[in-house]
Amino acid sequence: MIRYFADEPWVLSMDFIAEIRRRHFISGESISSIALSLNLSRTTVRKYLRTLEEPIYQRKIQSFPKLGEFQDRLKQWLDTESRLPKKQRRTAQRLFEALQTEGYRGAYDSVQRYVKHWKFERRQTPTATTAFIPLAFPPGETCQFDWSEELVELGGIARKIKVGHFRLSYSRKMFVVAYPCETQEMVLDAHNRAFVFFGGVPLRRVYDNLKTVVDTIFVGKERKFNRRFLTLTNHYLFEPVACTPAAGWEKGQIENQVGNVREWLFTPKARFADFKALNEWLEMRCEELAKRQHPTEKTRTIADCFSDEQVLLRPFTARFDGYVEHLLRVSSTCLIRLDRNHYSVPAIWVGKVVSVRINADSLRIVANGEIIARHERCFGRDKFIFDPWHYLPVLEKKPGALRHGAPFQNWDVPVSIQRVGDRLLAQPKGDKAFVDVLLMAKEAGLAAMETACELTLETGIINASVLINELRRLLEPPRAKSLTMAEDLSLRVEPTADCSRYDSLLGSRYAH
Repeated sequence: MIRYFADEPWVLSMDFIAEIRRRHFISGESISSIALSLNLSRTTVRKYLRTLEEPIYQRKIQSFPKLGEFQDRLKQWLDTESRLPKKQRRTAQRLFEALQTEGYRGAYDSVQRYVKHWKFERRQTPTATTAFIPLAFPPGETCQFDWSEELVELGGIARKIKVGHFRLSYSRKMFVVAYPCETQEMVLDAHNRAFVFFGGVPLRRVYDNLKTVVDTIFVGKERKFNRRFLTLTNHYLFEPVACTPAAGWEKGQIENQVGNVREWLFTPKARFADFKALNEWLEMRCEELAKRQHPTEKTRTIADCFSDEQVLLRPFTARFDGYVEHLLRVSSTCLIRLDRNHYSVPAIWVGKVVSVRINADSLRIVANGEIIARHERCFGRDKFIFDPWHYLPVLEKKPGALRHGAPFQNWDVPVSIQRVGDRLLAQPKGDKAFVDVLLMAKEAGLAAMETACELTLETGIINASVLINELRRLLEPPRAKSLTMAEDLSLRVEPTADCSRYDSLLGSRYAH
């Protein structure tokens, strides 16, 4: 390892120079080999091979003449931002640009050198060591939760994803699950998956002050939790506990897990076809990692300790319906807009407000207490997700839209229906005829319509009348079977018709 002087981090110490000389003159190692192993240039190695005395460097303190009066301002910024989270601190480039707005006319290199020098001096300044108390958790009591951001390759495309981390504090059994983003419905779904994976619910869960969990932070430990999240806690009957802000040691296990999981599971970059395949692999790896040695009970594995803890987890019977609800108005094109994407709704709800229940991977559209539409969730931007059946009432009045309507461009219908549709659209007024066929198909079902189209194609006569006739034959209820009378029930003496009886009735009528 390279050793440095305390005041100048770029100067090699004398004992290290002696080591270079021994490797070359005693061990016979080449200059190129030494330079490669120590990450030095060959010119530098040759210089130190000629060095017999301790190097003397005249300049021990780096001056910053170009900064001048701006040096105090730059130091003030660095001192102030050192107390901020790392992600909120400005880089040397941003600090350089800020100095320029205040009149600085020097080069960026001067600012960069000063920032490096300031950071080095700060590292050399002794700081007070923070004392911690080792924690011990009883089995079945506590689980910790956190998010991390990872880089993976899904479907051949590199993308950043969010990973939810769970860790049982006693057994150290962990569970991780990946999502496209960090939203409330993802948090709810992650809890459902974790409880299924662990086979039960712990008494307490420890969280950061996530915006999807905590609405308001009060003094001390008091928090106002999100109402939908509280519904989750009420369903599974666990107690949520939020950490003190900027006090990561209160959930140190999950903080360490985030770094370990990044090294174990996401380095090198994980490559999968989609999130489903990725999450299946993550669940399998969590089971494999549970075979590692427990960090405190050295004679047992994490899986052994988890077997003791699992029986103390509270069982549950039903999963929580982890949706987040929004009220949206249906546009004139039978669409709602959600997260910069558009989803179709049945045409009869145009202009009305519907409830959209968003889950992690799907959404349901509800009106009058009933589900009127379902869609798989799209995580792109400005995408249109159509269900062509939603537009059939509009087609009944505007059949011409069938040819160029966006919902019907990539309609995945059975081949036989598509072939019949192409033949009908080639005929005069074929639009109207095919729309009538589709309306019947919605009532009868695609399976019956597919069979009717196959029978129509076999006849060789392709028109709406033949197709509707074939469909009606398929839907016609079966005729009742003819009954055979038993011999014991047949009449032995058949009655004879006597019309004179009616004449007697008429005579009695006129008599009155």
